[in-house]
Amino acid sequence: MQTLTVELGERSYPIVIGPGLLTDPQSYAGHLGSGRILIITNDQVAPLYLDKLQSALSETDCSSIILPDGEAHKNLETLSLIYDRLLEGRFGRDCTLVALGGGVIGDMCGFAAATYQRGVVFIQVPTTLLAQVDSSVGGKTGVNHPLGKNMIGAFHQPRAVIADTGTLQTLPDQELRAGIAEVIKYGLLGDAEFLLWLENNIDKLLAREDQALAYAILRSCQNKARIVAEDEREGGKRALLNLGHTFGHAIETLLGYGQWLHGEAVGMGMVMAADMSRRLDWISQQDCARALTLIERAGLPTRLPAGLTSDDFLDAMGHDKKVLAGKLRLVLLRALGDATITADFDMAALHATLEHYCRQ
Repeated sequence: MQTLTVELGERSYPIVIGPGLLTDPQSYAGHLGSGRILIITNDQVAPLYLDKLQSALSETDCSSIILPDGEAHKNLETLSLIYDRLLEGRFGRDCTLVALGGGVIGDMCGFAAATYQRGVVFIQVPTTLLAQVDSSVGGKTGVNHPLGKNMIGAFHQPRAVIADTGTLQTLPDQELRAGIAEVIKYGLLGDAEFLLWLENNIDKLLAREDQALAYAILRSCQNKARIVAEDEREGGKRALLNLGHTFGHAIETLLGYGQWLHGEAVGMGMVMAADMSRRLDWISQQDCARALTLIERAGLPTRLPAGLTSDDFLDAMGHDKKVLAGKLRLVLLRALGDATITADFDMAALHATLEHYCRQ
């Protein structure tokens, strides 16, 4: 078991990583509110882990709500089901919400916790690699809107993140690969040593070797915790964590939420960010190829589906949260392991990248 802390003063909290944590009552000791508990999960995770989690919390007044699975349901309509359950059950401000599932469940549970009675305690119990290395950490919560991904949300930090690595053994291969995309992101944006480790160990991650997975999760969380501690509300450096996301969010919006997994869209977005960085002469053709090769080896898409146009992309990217004063900001690469946030780039390079991938 490994523990690290997201240092945010009075809002600091632990990330605990290891096997068997989900079923251990001690994992939750000291992190729960004084009132009732509502576990929020989905219809794919519930058959696997809901009873086990409820057994671990059997000494408390604990109930659950099971939501439909998938990014297509990450919206205000589904969020209302959580509020309905809380209000109908007369849950008080001393309640605790527990997110059991992947990034969609974590984001919706967190947003419900941020807004129910102006804020209640919540705990993240992520069961996907993507959630364990990224979405469960940092306090970003929210839902999608038809015009843009995660455009409705709030910052609300969890009381703890309990990452049981044993849950990854039941994860579908496609979901595992989507999580590896976020792991690669940390190497590309600011950890060149980790990037080299990934190039040498990507096959071990795909084979679900315990030691490799545990190291990748720990290293990813260390990177994210450090950045979040410096910039909790994304006023500056934290936007680096969006490498690949502006392109990726546009893909998700244009295709329809759920057609590609979030990690698949991020992987493709990193390919496009690397290509644009090369066109700006910020990275070499060789480094661009290294990034592309690693993403391909992870089994992630490196081509767009047919039918998307550069104009579609530009319109969708215009709704991104990183647009400030009408200017699009992108996270691009100065080198492998060195990302930068910039609105000062040659639009011709962006157009060339979009045209290239839309034409493929």
